Amino acid sequence: MRPGIDRAVGRTWIVALVMAGALMANITYVQGFEAQDLRDDPLNARQFEDRFKIDRGPIVADGERLAWSDKVGGDRYQRRYKDGPVFAPVTGYFSVFAQTGLEDAENHFLDGTDARLATTDLVDRLIGKHVPGGTVESTVDVKAQRAAYDALSGAGARRAAAVVLDARTGAIKVMASTPSYDPDEVSTLDRQKAVKAFDRLGDQPLKPLLNKAANELFPPGSTFKTIVAASALRAGASENTQVRAGRSYKPPRAGQAIANDAGDIGGSCDLPRIPLAEAYAQSCNTTFAFMGAEKPGNDGVREAASRFGFGDRIGYAPGLRGVASSFPETGEPSLSALGSIGQGSTVASPLQMALVAAGILNDGVVMKPRLVDRLRAANGRTVEKFSPGELSEAMSADQARQMRDMMRAVVERGTGKSLKKTSVLGGKTGTADIEGASYNDRWFIGFGPRSDPKYAVAVLTEAPGYGIESGPIAAEIIDALGR
Repeated sequence: MRPGIDRAVGRTWIVALVMAGALMANITYVQGFEAQDLRDDPLNARQFEDRFKIDRGPIVADGERLAWSDKVGGDRYQRRYKDGPVFAPVTGYFSVFAQTGLEDAENHFLDGTDARLATTDLVDRLIGKHVPGGTVESTVDVKAQRAAYDALSGAGARRAAAVVLDARTGAIKVMASTPSYDPDEVSTLDRQKAVKAFDRLGDQPLKPLLNKAANELFPPGSTFKTIVAASALRAGASENTQVRAGRSYKPPRAGQAIANDAGDIGGSCDLPRIPLAEAYAQSCNTTFAFMGAEKPGNDGVREAASRFGFGDRIGYAPGLRGVASSFPETGEPSLSALGSIGQGSTVASPLQMALVAAGILNDGVVMKPRLVDRLRAANGRTVEKFSPGELSEAMSADQARQMRDMMRAVVERGTGKSLKKTSVLGGKTGTADIEGASYNDRWFIGFGPRSDPKYAVAVLTEAPGYGIESGPIAAEIIDALGR
């Protein structure tokens, strides 16, 4: 070849080598660092084609498998669930279309694609070696979860939910919801059966697929007076401070007065002034409506609520967040008064109200709720142990002590006195009227057991009657935690 041609060929080889190198670098980067993002892209339909060809790791609690995979012939695996309706709010489902609950929160750990499971991370990704799925250990107490589900199911309620937290660590011991569903039905390999199951469940008005413990809002009734009382303590009052009561209270510019429950007539709520602890124990509407409307007012109540988590979607597992509870921001005293007795536009989830009780029990510190205790590799090695973390400081230790005193007064002589001989040490009842409905939202929040009060509980049942009717369910769940 002539020299000019030799130089041209040489340059061509150099350009080709550079381009090949760039291509290899790009492939390496995509396979090693962007593969998971590409697999998870919602526009990537192939992510659902091979999802049942992976032997996913189990979800366990107290040594019991709650979810696992069985080989069903060839190279396919069927996801199975133990006591599916009981643990559905915990495990969620793994279907041909999507996943929820812990199946979603720890999806990549369960299917083995989490980078922490690879022995030689980048090499394993590049050569396409599949790493066995890991085990997700939940914080739930299986006996208490079953007890909660059975009690809620037997309550004759339209909808019901319960949450129990270890107040010191934030560990979720119970997250139950009814009506529920069986994850086995929607996690079938048969796409047509899955569609029919989803259509049937989706058409039901009470939304069994929705985790009511964390993802549905209800008016909290008088349990919200706990936050209003906390706002009064933060404003300088004490449990012994004489506060306004009386049979009725008309907020400024309001067209209608707010009255106490008919059952309070002739009781201490009728008196013009009584101690804050007594107003709380007897659940005097007039006291807390006045506080919300005038002193400490809307700003004070909103500040107290936000310190407990109102207004935020609180996470309880990776990627899982509860729906945000809310108290109205308003300059209209009548709306603030109504919201301060847990009616009007005030709404909360059972998870949120359990956090309120937990913060009070834990000397004013609200711990981050968590549904996962630890992650283990297939060989049993602990990959991650989740440690307790603080969510917020809702109030001082002394203010929390006074709130516990008031919650004990509810059980000793107030609206919750029928629980006096149970494992519930302190609490607050709540009854929210639902306009045009024949049922109420019946609430109880509290703590126990009496010998070592470390569990905070919130129970909601929708049925005719009063909040105290949810109290025995709370006691039954606390009893199960002690067994």
